[in-house]
Amino acid sequence: MCLLAIQYQLVPESPILVACNREESYDRPTSAPSIQSGKPRVLACTDQVASGTWLGVNQHGMFVGVCNRPKLFVSPSPRSRGLLCRDLLRSGSARLAVDLAMEELHAGNYAGANFVIADSESGWVVHAGDELEAAQLEEGLSIISNSDVDNPRDQRVQMAHRLLSLQTLDSPVKFLAVASKVFARAPSPPGRPSMVIRGQSRGTVSSTLLSLGMKPRDAIYQYAAGPPDRTKFEDFSPLLRDILSRGIRETRSEVQV
Repeated sequence: MCLLAIQYQLVPESPILVACNREESYDRPTSAPSIQSGKPRVLACTDQVASGTWLGVNQHGMFVGVCNRPKLFVSPSPRSRGLLCRDLLRSGSARLAVDLAMEELHAGNYAGANFVIADSESGWVVHAGDELEAAQLEEGLSIISNSDVDNPRDQRVQMAHRLLSLQTLDSPVKFLAVASKVFARAPSPPGRPSMVIRGQSRGTVSSTLLSLGMKPRDAIYQYAAGPPDRTKFEDFSPLLRDILSRGIRETRSEVQV
């Protein structure tokens, strides 16, 4: 499970703004964000158990994130959802990634998941629970966890939406500053929704803040390798700016040829 907020197409200079808390077993090893081999270049963490990822950005400025969700009928040997997330990040655009996601998920070889896929041209949420559906992201703030986007019955989703809507987040600096505090709120008492989850064997294990702007130099990627109420965010923005700049250079070279 995870909690993911995306503010889409609301800030012209940064059309994709993301905050994400990942929940997982405490003993599941994960590597820090790094540039993955192959093309297009991808910046993502790696789940060292299944070799997939739950969130990443490619050199075309496309974001993909995945949150687990319940599903009644699951294949006895389902393929890793994180591997599909990694496959989607190899797409050239959000539209192509959505097409690939729908094709793969239609075969029924995965457990339940929600995929958030966005670039500067289009944004999508693919719901892959007991039913398969692709819905376009609306302009503004969307919150997703282990059910449909902006589920009014999900108290955690509604709490995140309320806390992120207390003021106008009309710049990447404002969004990331507010989101870093909202997603780092210490666990609530039992029975109440909580941004950070702390169970006995699993809970919030990392947090990511992301800003994708129109210029590579403005991109921001911050990552906390632990629950954000106890772990400082580290800056991986230089790696993100590097792959985005390379993507622009390669596109220009292809046009000239």
